[in-house]
This record gives sequence, C-alpha cells and structure tokens, in this order.
Amino acid sequence: MGTVLDSHFLALTAIVTVGYQLLFFIVTALLKFDKVTDFAGSTNFIILAALTLILKGTWYFRQVVLSVLVIIWGIRLGLFLLMRILQWGEDRRFDEMRSNLGKLAVFWIFQAVWVWTVSLPLTVVNSSDRDPALDVRDIIGWIMWSIGTSFEATADQQKLAFKNSPENRGKWCNVGLWSYTRHPNYFGEIFLWWGIFVAASPVLKRAEWLVILGPIFLTLLLLFLSGIPLLEDSADKKFGNVPAYRIYKRRTSPLIPLPPSLYENLPSWFKTVFLFELPLYSRSLPPEGLAWCRRSSEGEGIKGDEMKLS
Repeated sequence: MGTVLDSHFLALTAIVTVGYQLLFFIVTALLKFDKVTDFAGSTNFIILAALTLILKGTWYFRQVVLSVLVIIWGIRLGLFLLMRILQWGEDRRFDEMRSNLGKLAVFWIFQAVWVWTVSLPLTVVNSSDRDPALDVRDIIGWIMWSIGTSFEATADQQKLAFKNSPENRGKWCNVGLWSYTRHPNYFGEIFLWWGIFVAASPVLKRAEWLVILGPIFLTLLLLFLSGIPLLEDSADKKFGNVPAYRIYKRRTSPLIPLPPSLYENLPSWFKTVFLFELPLYSRSLPPEGLAWCRRSSEGEGIKGDEMKLS
C-alpha cells in the first residue's frame, strides 16, 4: 500500500500518537479520571505496530515477528496495568496533577514522546523495503525480548501477589525477582526494548541507525527521571527508618539482577559505574544515625523479624 506522509512513517506515527494521547488527556482532564493513563500508553504501541505493518503491506517475516512481539508486550502490560489500577483505586502519581491542568498536560505530552520515540526501531523496520536474510542479530534480539518480557511479567505478578496479601500491608516487596533487584520490572522493560532494536538492526542503514534513540531514551527515562528515582524516593520516605529496609537496599542491586551476597561485597565505585547505584537513588534516605535516633525517640525496638531478608 506504500507509505503515508513520509517514507519512514515518522510523521504518520507522530500524528496518530499525539491524537491518541490527546483523546485520553481530554477524558482525564474533564472527568478527573486517571485510571486509563498507563493503558493509553501501552495500547498506543499496539496501534503503531499494527498500523505501520498494515499500511506498508509488504509483510516481511521480520516485520511480522517484531510487530507481534510489540503487540504481545503491549497487550500484556496494558491489561495488567488497567486491572491493577481498577483494583487499587486512584493513581497516586496524579494527586498533584488533577487540579493542575498544566502539569497534567506536560505528563501527557511526555507520554506521547515516550511512545513515539521508543517505537522508532519497529516503525522504521515496518516502513522499509529492505528484507535482508535473517542473521544472528535477529535471534539475539528475539531472545532478549523473551527474557525481558518474562522478567517484567513475572516481577509484576510477584509484586501484585505480595501487595494483595494482608500480611504484607505496609511492607516493601522483597520476594522472588525483587530479592535480586529493586526494580526487576524496569530491568525487563529496558532489556526487551534493546532486544527489539537489536533484531531491527539488520534492516538499518545510514541515518536509520538513529532509531537507537528509542531504547536510549527509555533507559535514561527509567534511570534518571520518571522510573527508579521516583520509586526510590517514595520507598525511602516510607521505610528509610526501618533497619531491615536499609539492609535490603544495601544488599540489592537497583536494576541489574545479582545475588545479594555478591552485590553487597562489590566496591562502591563498581556499583556506581557499572550497576547504576547512583546517589540520586538515596537522596531521600535519612542518615543512618538519624534513622536510629528517630526509632529510639518513638520508643520502637528492632523486632527480630525486621532483620530477616528474602
């Protein structure tokens, strides 16, 4: 069927993404209803994957495989996030945005940029007339996607089960994959999208290699802005005075999964340079002496079960 608006579908996907996110922004702003926010983001990926595949109409094997992988990821994540927010209630991220139209608009603009940018590798593959033979990069990319998706899905289910257990109310999740990394779902998401890029790379030529900005943008976003920093701040404020939490944080990698006994004994410089244990992630953690003083002043002793680690 050819290309629409431009040879790489860049303008088309931008228009569709902005329009789709604008629709949900209007719903959110008018009805103060933010339960569909994450659903709007993940389903936008599905729309772009299906739209570019169908409009190009070449149906090359690589195009079909990568489109299906993204659609599977989007459906799984979208349904999971929708069911979770319907179960848990309002999204706390929007507590300060519901009455501030400007902040709300910035969030939705940023979500549109996220969807369009991260989708770039697939968008360019689906728009291409080239169909080189499958090589080892395709296989590696598919394996990376499989590992990343499995990691993310498993972590999501483990945390949901943990949160739904009454005995875990008010505790941080440190079971299963969460005992090897403080953010296994983010590790999985980053890994799977780098896999999509690797599997797309046999098609890329010249300026098309700029689609690497997709996985780079996602990685930087989760490492420095809306991902890990926000969750680390929240957890530190809630549990920073609990000795067992401080031990968990000291022994558990922030992103890349490692056995706690190994991670704990690595040099600090190595953790910072290679494992992303950044000072940014502890800016809300109370100084250890102050944390102990607060607990003492509140008359709280250290319970034996607080020192147990999963």
